[in-house]
Amino acid sequence: MTVQAHIASLERKHGALEEELQAILASPSADDREIAELKRRKLLIKDEMQRLKASTRH
Repeated sequence: MTVQAHIASLERKHGALEEELQAILASPSADDREIAELKRRKLLIKDEMQRLKASTRH
């Protein structure tokens, strides 16, 4: 997998997590632990995307 393809894959995963997070936040019975876990996973993916993008600029 090329770096660009990997970044694109991570962007799709990040978007899917965002959609899932928004659905949970819209629910009246939102679980704080689940919300925190989704946010943590999104942040890890975002950090990885930034790292990969920075490595391709060199």
